[in-house]
Amino acid sequence: MTTLIRIGNSQGVRIPKVIIEQAQLEDKELEFKVIDDGILIKPVRKRREGWKEQFDKALQSQTSSKADQEWLEASLADETDWEW
Repeated sequence: MTTLIRIGNSQGVRIPKVIIEQAQLEDKELEFKVIDDGILIKPVRKRREGWKEQFDKALQSQTSSKADQEWLEASLADETDWEW
């Protein structure tokens, strides 16, 4: 348990090291969100952080048809069809 402490004109809390380690908050930028029962503290997640892993996971969980594979493996451009 902790209490609010005065820090200049503001107030703050001291979070025990054990809780910081368990919540994996050490050396991270934090986001505060007011919720019904209090305040939620969580690390700021960069918008693109982890997107590749999530995309790869989604692809692995999908089954693709033969037509899907043809589209995925098709070349992006075929210069023989171009007219100049």
